[in-house]
Amino acid sequence: MADATPYEIPADVVPPSTEGRLVLHRRGSTVWQVETERGPYAVKLGYPVEATDGWDAQEWTALAPAREGAVLQHLDVEGVSLGEWTHGTWNVQPWHHGDSLYDLWQPHRAEGASTEPDPSEALSCAEAVAALHAAGWVHGDIQPSHLITSPVGTNLIDLALAHGGTVPAAYDFSYRGCLVHYESPEISRSVLETGTATPTEASDVYALGASLFISATGLRHVAYPDDASRRDQRQAIVDGPHRPVIVPGTLGKIIEATLSPTPTDRPTSREVCDELANV
Repeated sequence: MADATPYEIPADVVPPSTEGRLVLHRRGSTVWQVETERGPYAVKLGYPVEATDGWDAQEWTALAPAREGAVLQHLDVEGVSLGEWTHGTWNVQPWHHGDSLYDLWQPHRAEGASTEPDPSEALSCAEAVAALHAAGWVHGDIQPSHLITSPVGTNLIDLALAHGGTVPAAYDFSYRGCLVHYESPEISRSVLETGTATPTEASDVYALGASLFISATGLRHVAYPDDASRRDQRQAIVDGPHRPVIVPGTLGKIIEATLSPTPTDRPTSREVCDELANV
């Protein structure tokens, strides 16, 4: 549950006169879009989440912005800075204009829609994932809201859970899974059995497929009640099977392949790109 009042940007992060727009305020994260002389930037503030009836306490959310900032610096993204503030950590990074994949494909989910999702838009998302993998990193938290697509391409955002290189120990934390709707069976199984997991390129590909599936159909890749606990959600993913892929054509066949319960049977992100490029 979000705090009643969003946290303001600390004065030492950006100049106090900088114009800002609140973008997100929930579960340990407050995000602002700010306009600067160098263009638009995102400012992320992390803080701990207190326990409630529906959520366990979470300390890692306070560290997530600085960890993401460190990952972005590893990837040589310009204009990234990070640091600490009263309640946790922060980062500043370039703002990416565009629509989430889910929003982009909303017209195709509407009743009576006469068009199918554009494979070139799916290709743009797959290329963003493949580029990250080529750089030696896995994302660990791919979901439609992290695939920001515009006419010039897709930006894969929110890399706080990414793995692939060394991040400062003071900002690091164990990977405990991601938004469960996009977890692969092996990730869900590991989290259920040990409390942690290790994201891989194969689990990223599964999450990409689940993201394409829900964006095209409005359905989660595995059926479970909306009020199911996270444990029950993960158990449903482990038990399977996933819902039938009702997306037609080559795009549907690719989604089916990415949702294989066996990691080694899934295509690589580059292979997904190659298949989509041939549509």
